Amino acid sequence: MKPFFVFSGQGAQAVGMGKDLVEAFPAAKARFEEADAVLGYDQSSIIFDGPAEKLTESRYCQPAIYTMSCAALDAFREKFPEVKPVACAGLSLGEYGALYAGGAFRFAEGLKLLAQRAELMDRACRSTSGGMASVLSGDPEVIREVCAACGIDVANFNSPGQIVISGEKEKLAEAVEELKNRGMRKVIVLNVAGAFHSRLMAPAGEALKPVLEAAPMTVPAVPVYHNYTAAPAKDVAELRANLAAQVAGSVRWEECVRAMVAAGGDAMIEFGPGNVLTGLLRRTLPDVPYFNVNSVESLDSLAL
Repeated sequence: MKPFFVFSGQGAQAVGMGKDLVEAFPAAKARFEEADAVLGYDQSSIIFDGPAEKLTESRYCQPAIYTMSCAALDAFREKFPEVKPVACAGLSLGEYGALYAGGAFRFAEGLKLLAQRAELMDRACRSTSGGMASVLSGDPEVIREVCAACGIDVANFNSPGQIVISGEKEKLAEAVEELKNRGMRKVIVLNVAGAFHSRLMAPAGEALKPVLEAAPMTVPAVPVYHNYTAAPAKDVAELRANLAAQVAGSVRWEECVRAMVAAGGDAMIEFGPGNVLTGLLRRTLPDVPYFNVNSVESLDSLAL
């Protein structure tokens, strides 16, 4: 088997995630303890005990998902040290977990970066009035055309039949209405804090650039397929540029998955809470086997 590793994005969080891994695997426990020390607050208590409203806030949610996903990865490595990925990718904030898995930076460096990213995005959300909507079974070219006409953006190309749009709330409402007028009846406004991966996040992306420039990182030993380009970075400068551009740019997830399979990946292992990426894979490449690692039970059930 030649697996590719993928990492969860925002929205997959759940109170209590990772607690059983911490209790069963020293490697997972070490990740949570390190995160508390790096962040300077008791993140573990927020993750394990909630409240859910606090865990949902971007400034807490993004570091929490990264910590849990990396803990799941390290528990997996503890149990299956011989299993190596041929490629990695992560959905939005999950890209930082993928870069940790690929060896671009140590856990603490990735966490520091993600904490600052989360704070900048949270600030952008508070200073704008944005929203997002999921368009199911729509023509991508028509969706692009409507978004351009309404002054909003395509945030995610997730899978065949699932595209997410993002932008200022009034303009988003206009786009939703126009898409329905064009025959796309399954357009669902999402309950999110802001217009992620849209032009409203551009100030956050710009502010993140000097933070990324100062952060230690290397080209990962395992290829990491970036959301912004759907390809691995050629050097550290491109890696940093991709992470900055990703904040306001479109997430080309379907292309990432297809590219990793084309590069030799024959199975997907999803790390982190939930199973959103597994669902997207089933709609994109239904014949590719998949596994989830998000609990002790999931690890015990793996037969690799």
